[in-house]
Amino acid sequence: MSTAKIEKLHYPQLNTILMIENAIKQHNGEYTVTQLWKRLEKKVMYPTYKTAVDYLMDSRKIAIKDKRLIWIFNPELMDKLLAESEEV
Repeated sequence: MSTAKIEKLHYPQLNTILMIENAIKQHNGEYTVTQLWKRLEKKVMYPTYKTAVDYLMDSRKIAIKDKRLIWIFNPELMDKLLAESEEV
């Protein structure tokens, strides 16, 4: 067997992702990635936090502008667009 060191990934649980989502929504544009991590209501390992932030960016719920976390997901607009597409 190889003695190579295997890097362990930290995957966030759903409740952790939801906590991060809510923090970003509440503090929209106030904090950088690191600043928000330090202010979370519960402590989260930084690699786990970064995985959650990456997931939220990939799912187009957040963006980073001027180094600050911005909530961009708009469910009302999505509902409207989906309703309009069903009418066609």
